[in-house]
Amino acid sequence: MRLIHISDYDYDSMQLAKPIFDSKKRVLLASGRHVHPKYIERLKLMNITHMFVEDNISRGINLDEMIDMPTWMDAIDLVQDTFEKVEKNEKIDVIAIQQLAGKLIVEVQKRPLLVLVPVSTIPRNLYPYAHAVNVALLSVQVGKRLFLNQLQLRDLVIGCLLHDIGKIKADEDEGHPKEGFEIIRKIREFNIVSAHVAYQHHESLNGTGYPRKLTGQDFHKFAQICGIANQYENMVTKKQIPPHEAMERLMTMSDTNYETSIVHAFVQGIPSYPPGTKIELNTNERGIVIRLESQLQRPIVRTLPDEKIINLEDHPTIIINGLA
Repeated sequence: MRLIHISDYDYDSMQLAKPIFDSKKRVLLASGRHVHPKYIERLKLMNITHMFVEDNISRGINLDEMIDMPTWMDAIDLVQDTFEKVEKNEKIDVIAIQQLAGKLIVEVQKRPLLVLVPVSTIPRNLYPYAHAVNVALLSVQVGKRLFLNQLQLRDLVIGCLLHDIGKIKADEDEGHPKEGFEIIRKIREFNIVSAHVAYQHHESLNGTGYPRKLTGQDFHKFAQICGIANQYENMVTKKQIPPHEAMERLMTMSDTNYETSIVHAFVQGIPSYPPGTKIELNTNERGIVIRLESQLQRPIVRTLPDEKIINLEDHPTIIINGLA
């Protein structure tokens, strides 16, 4: 299995590996089928730009590091419902959000590694809610590496799921962190820390962030985790920056935007080259990442077309030059 841009889909050699959902979160195309060209055009109209496929190149790649689609879609559904209820000034389902936070924590903790389901695999109207879920998943992975306990992770996840909820009430983008803080802090079942995650996720250690231009210790660690996860998710989704390039950009933010320990935990917890990524080596060989082990940035690669298996951990002089 691998992720491709829909323009790279080949009817004869590829089958859909994961279902594609419509704007109402119903299954539009089931996995295990070929996708007719007319459906490709329909997907483009829905702003779905990527899909998971099975083909000969990606055989044996299973992406166990990725949360399953039904769980991911259920999470998106609850986040969307929460945003819509806030917009209508209706009471949100606090217990359901707490339960979702717990479920996402379990999903990440049971996996040694985490690979995201890209937001670009679903219709654009669902992007904001899928973004929130992905930011929450990334934050758990970072929090796990920083040895946060279960209660701390829960407060972090709730803050991340709702970090953009202020956009519903804000007149301008820079006003949404404060609006989000006001919304969350009024829900007595949520820890005030979750509200501060929303309030501070656009801040920066060096005081260049917003809305309050916080510096140093005033910038809460949980908000830093949400902030770096938000930056990464926006890079790979909105700006279509490849994961390895997004990771390079985040590393330049160490000790300026975010604490070094948080940047390090992120880099060590999120792969630059997820399984299924086609890459080019400094040996002038091309290949595909088939598996990740202890060193995320040194994956196991199968060369193409000769299908030689190379564990980059065992070959320090072989370097990934970039995407193929």
